[in-house]
Amino acid sequence: MDVTSTSPVGQSPESKLHFLDYWRIIRIRKTVILAVFLLVVITTTVMTLVLKKTYMSTARIEVGQDMGDIALLMQGGQTASHYDPFFIRTEFEKIKAQSVLSNVVVELGLADIWSKTYATSVRLTTQETIDILKKVIDTQETRNTSLIEIRAFSEDPKEAAAIANKVAEVYQRQRLEKSRKLSQSGIEAFKAEYSKQSNVVLLAQVEVDKLRKQYQISDMGDSLSQTTLEPETVRAIERDRIQADQTYAQLSTLYKGLKEMNRVDQRRAIPVAWPDEALTRYTQDLGKAEQMLSQALKEYGEEHPQVKQLMAMIKTVDRQIEDRVDGVLSGLEVRVKSAKAVVDELAAHLEAAKKKDTDMMEKYRPYFAAKRDLENKQRMNEQMSARIMQETIDSKIPRTGMVEIHDPALPISKPVRPNVTLNIILGVVVGLVMGFGLAFFIEYLDTSVKTIDDVERALQSPVLGVIPQNVGSLLEEGVDSPHAEAYRVLRTNILFSRKTDKASTITVVSGGAGEGKSTTIFNLATIFAQNGSRVLLVDSDLRRPSLHKILNVSNSMGLTNFLMKQNTIEEVVQRTPVPLLDFLPSGKLPSSSLGVLNSVQMRDFMVKAKERYDYVFFDSPPIMGVSDASVLASEVDISILVIQYRKYPQAMTIRAKQMVEKVGGNLLGVVLNNINISQDSYYYYYSGYYYDYYSKQDDNDPTSGGGKGGAKGSKDGKSAKSTDRAALDIKPKY
Repeated sequence: MDVTSTSPVGQSPESKLHFLDYWRIIRIRKTVILAVFLLVVITTTVMTLVLKKTYMSTARIEVGQDMGDIALLMQGGQTASHYDPFFIRTEFEKIKAQSVLSNVVVELGLADIWSKTYATSVRLTTQETIDILKKVIDTQETRNTSLIEIRAFSEDPKEAAAIANKVAEVYQRQRLEKSRKLSQSGIEAFKAEYSKQSNVVLLAQVEVDKLRKQYQISDMGDSLSQTTLEPETVRAIERDRIQADQTYAQLSTLYKGLKEMNRVDQRRAIPVAWPDEALTRYTQDLGKAEQMLSQALKEYGEEHPQVKQLMAMIKTVDRQIEDRVDGVLSGLEVRVKSAKAVVDELAAHLEAAKKKDTDMMEKYRPYFAAKRDLENKQRMNEQMSARIMQETIDSKIPRTGMVEIHDPALPISKPVRPNVTLNIILGVVVGLVMGFGLAFFIEYLDTSVKTIDDVERALQSPVLGVIPQNVGSLLEEGVDSPHAEAYRVLRTNILFSRKTDKASTITVVSGGAGEGKSTTIFNLATIFAQNGSRVLLVDSDLRRPSLHKILNVSNSMGLTNFLMKQNTIEEVVQRTPVPLLDFLPSGKLPSSSLGVLNSVQMRDFMVKAKERYDYVFFDSPPIMGVSDASVLASEVDISILVIQYRKYPQAMTIRAKQMVEKVGGNLLGVVLNNINISQDSYYYYYSGYYYDYYSKQDDNDPTSGGGKGGAKGSKDGKSAKSTDRAALDIKPKY
């Protein structure tokens, strides 16, 4: 299975967090999470059980504005006061005021009680007791109502009930007393002011009477209106003038209209426009005579004496009518002139009356000013008298509605603190939050390599293989162990990643010590040899060689002896139990051989080794600490960087890669080592399936004992293991 990255080298794959990444962190850090969780929960539970029990009692009261229980005198009724949140909050503070709490302390004797409770050698002062009392009481409003809950806390339920009730009683008493005192003081102030105002009214009355006598004012009223004769005279003359002016206008218009008519029209209009009895009678007589004349002419003729008599009568009546019309017109003219004279005379009288009224008003001004001032003072005095009476009655009306205790506090048997259930739930929640938070914080601080994506993103190099945790020598585990398959995958990726088939010298480097490069190079060489290739394994870590310990051979003679020309290659190369796999120990490192890897002899050795073997593997020291690793990386065909999972920071790994590239080495890729497959599910897809596959084979194999490698757990397995160890007694090949 190929685990190399599909993205080309040199491109940084996009970093995205998935839910599985978080789950991976949780699985890896589950010990930290569980430890913090248990610590918090156990601590919370113990502290909750150790704390003393606290009981709460509640007294519910209703607070209202300063109003009596019944409607006041001369008021239609008292309207209910509206909800005022500022008033309620003000009463909150008043309930916990110093004056209220000091009386509670004194009346309940809390100073003596709490001195014994807290086991103090000196009796608590009143102020100290008040400070403690403030901490054990609380007020709370019932939303959108005038109800206030007074809550008291104590280790004794009876004491809690007593404190809550006493606070409510003292607050009620003090508020009623304060309201009564304010009313009394207000009434006394009103009475004193009323007495002063009464004296002022008497003095003002004396001044008004004096001015009335002085100016001989005929004031006919007691109100603010001016009731002297002058304004009345002006108004009477004005009424007469207006009436006379109307009469004159009517007569003048009638006379002018009649004068413009001819005589016939005048004779017809006057009886209607200006009725006259004589003119009406003459007109009626003329009509009768003309009627009789017309009848006589028909009977007797014009020369008849009766006709002549009637004609003479008609002339006489007609002349009378003419004279009467002239008389009416003359009389109407006289009436017009008379009306005009009346209008002119009234206008003159009106002007004189107005002037007199103006003069008298200027003269009477001090009097009326004094009168207005007197009436204002009298009105104010009357209002003050009514207010005194109202407040006096109001002060005697009960005011139980100002503070009413609805629900007195009762001792409660169930404690409110500590809340065991709530505290444990909070402990569980806080423990989980702190555990997960600490786990993710540690993960954030951990800059080591964790995933294949970390390697490819930081190093821009492909991952060639993933090696599981606790891998040992394949000589001991057997070629069919699940771990061997991981190295087979690594071998396959190395072969396919080479640019040329001639690249046969391979070294494994690491940034720091203990990252597993020696085990990796040994097992990789074993896999190559098992595949039919001639392989030489060279322990070129001259300062801290370890491969000879894996093979259980002597390190007294090896690479250093050959490079210093003390022995030939045939003398230093040894055979191993694995066919086609030969081993070259490092040999002793005298001080004269420092830097021997960077020599002509070393390069000649590599040429000879490549001629005799298909592949040559070189173990190396950490590249960050010793120059030998850089020398080997520059001389071999392929370099592989081993990175141990979650051990060193990424910066160190990046620096190791840069050192390989700096000396011209060919870094083929990276091997992730020591991966805990069972703990980190991220890597299960790369190597976990091997274990499932081989464990199924072991279960189906009747000769296996169910252990790893198919040999452990049975007598045959033990004998096979002893045989392998006996085969580790390696002898020189040549």
